[in-house]
Amino acid sequence: MSPDQFLRTISKQPPEPVYLFAGPESYRRTACRAALLDKVLTPDEREEGYVRHDLDELGLAEVIDDARSMSLFASRRLIVVTSAESALPRGRAARDDDEEDSSAKDGGAAALTAYCKDPTPGVVLVFDARKWDFDGEDKAKMERLRKFYAAIPSAVEFARLSAQDARLFAQDYASTHSLRLGNAEMDLLVEATAADASRIATEIEKLALFAQSRGGKVTIDDIATLVPNAQETTIFNLVNALARRNRMESMQLLDTLVREGEYLPLALTFLSGIFRMALAAREQGLRSTQDVQSFFQRQGVPMWRARAEQIYTASSRFPRETLETGLQLVFRADRDMKSARVDDRVVMEDFVLRLTATT
Repeated sequence: MSPDQFLRTISKQPPEPVYLFAGPESYRRTACRAALLDKVLTPDEREEGYVRHDLDELGLAEVIDDARSMSLFASRRLIVVTSAESALPRGRAARDDDEEDSSAKDGGAAALTAYCKDPTPGVVLVFDARKWDFDGEDKAKMERLRKFYAAIPSAVEFARLSAQDARLFAQDYASTHSLRLGNAEMDLLVEATAADASRIATEIEKLALFAQSRGGKVTIDDIATLVPNAQETTIFNLVNALARRNRMESMQLLDTLVREGEYLPLALTFLSGIFRMALAAREQGLRSTQDVQSFFQRQGVPMWRARAEQIYTASSRFPRETLETGLQLVFRADRDMKSARVDDRVVMEDFVLRLTATT
């Protein structure tokens, strides 16, 4: 079920005994956990009744044993189990054709299945898996997660917001804070926050305080100044430097982004978007900023003039082969950033070196 469905259900009926929370989105997860906590425990019951476990530290069988145990101090308990991905079999067991049997060797999967059939009264057990997404390279891992926890009948999926969903969320949240955002300002805010609902909410609250004296009105310049990671000018200057094969300037601009506190995975996402749309503009034969803006708006993609100018400039300066190579290098850099083996800056420097070597 979706987070909204979960919230509607939990407001009308008792909670299920076991849930799986899966997916990386944090804002709606926080709202769902808070609603579940309010439903299960009163404020006085939370000190003894709210229990947290981490499967990086405990085995699944130990968690089930705790859920089976009757507490002397709490008649009702909410047990939240984080790092639920850690229970999945690894190595040879993960490649076994009969995964269910192989993962049951430590008794964890079998214990979970038995518990879901006969849960402890008064206990709500939540397995929380936020490491993987539902698409891309995480898709197969998420399928394994779903299969492993298939005994749990109630799963809530916290997928990342699409750009359109994030825009709708931003509109609603801005309205509740009396913040007036035009279409261009809304699009820039969503892009600067990578469509992350938590960051959108934080930035809207900040912008609302800033704009109180002017009736809640903010401009694109206000967002570019106040919202972290909205330094599009610097990032697009980096795109231009890459297009000119100017390795030294590219490195200097990357250094500027780091010193300004730019979140480098977001900068990489911005570069990816520029390359993808510039490649599409080349393939469509778009010959002006107006052509770019009209084309993407017809496809349902939010597109303001400044953004269209950036895309048209990139499409005219980068050869098609370089755009394709750039997208391959973006994929490589994104993979390396998620590997936790190297610093994000090192990954971006490697990206710049490889792209300027091939242009």
